[in-house]
Amino acid sequence: MEIRVRATSAAAIGVGATAAVVVGALVQAGGDSGPVGTAALSASVPAEYRSLVEEAGNSCPEVSPNLLAALLQQESGFNPRASSPVGAQGIAQFMPSTWESHGIDANEDGKRDVWDPEDAIPSSGKYLCTIAKEVDDVPGDKRSNMLAAYNAGSGAVKKHGGVPPYKETQNYVQTISARADESPASGGGNTSTEHGVIALRAAEKRLGAPYSWGGGNAAGASTGSCCSPNGSTGAGTVGFDCSGLVLYAYAKAGISLPRTAAQQYAASRPVQPGEMRPGDLVFYGTTAGNIHHVGIFVGDGWIINAPRPGSKVRYDPMDMMSDLFAVARPIPSTNKEI
Repeated sequence: MEIRVRATSAAAIGVGATAAVVVGALVQAGGDSGPVGTAALSASVPAEYRSLVEEAGNSCPEVSPNLLAALLQQESGFNPRASSPVGAQGIAQFMPSTWESHGIDANEDGKRDVWDPEDAIPSSGKYLCTIAKEVDDVPGDKRSNMLAAYNAGSGAVKKHGGVPPYKETQNYVQTISARADESPASGGGNTSTEHGVIALRAAEKRLGAPYSWGGGNAAGASTGSCCSPNGSTGAGTVGFDCSGLVLYAYAKAGISLPRTAAQQYAASRPVQPGEMRPGDLVFYGTTAGNIHHVGIFVGDGWIINAPRPGSKVRYDPMDMMSDLFAVARPIPSTNKEI
């Protein structure tokens, strides 16, 4: 059965006015468990392929956007017209027989085209997931076995009980793994993709931390204060509220933000849905002055946030609240915590 890649849309009506967001085909309805494959893309990828790599790189838990980006760089250097002496074709270097079995019409234009990145990149993500299952019971590192199977075939990995003793395959696995694990470099005068990824990763390390009204600062979780609009107190609870988590996460990226969600919106630059990237901030409220909640965009319609008293830092869908106001990107400044 052909599997089609999920497409998620997010459309905003007006920035600076009440925003309506349509988030389709979400993986779950929210809760303490998160979306599958939430790793963010920090690798260098040509702009025209970033959204394809981000989407296909979240096809299954064994694959990440950075891993897929590293594989495509190794296979073709992101050249959609690449071909090899042995017959591999396209940006993902599928052999014709493999493409016949595993290629998909991801853009639904009526044909499976190995030379079309809109088909080939999603097919590559899907194929990685398929071979990950095929070699799941082989001893050794699962990611290495999956990459080796992409290069040399699942049969060779099974035969040798792990990465085959082929120099080409061993170098292939080592090179892609090293690229996928590279840490983004921070710095510079603008809020870059790297800043957002660092902030997102910092927030993800705090998954499960208690919600605490007024809790959280640049150093991490802290005791909260009294009281929230509904009377909840963070006194005696070490944790984060929504803006405290954001303040902490961006401090890890070297960007200082104000304390409250409304102040953080004022210190950020709105972005359109088509320009959203991991690490952007998602704000809720009916006006800029009454913003009451903020989360960090993960991708695929999901955020990470400290939602409310009695909860913990967790993943939620962007439409968790009906008054999504805007998505914005922090502006580097010398703001101090207040």
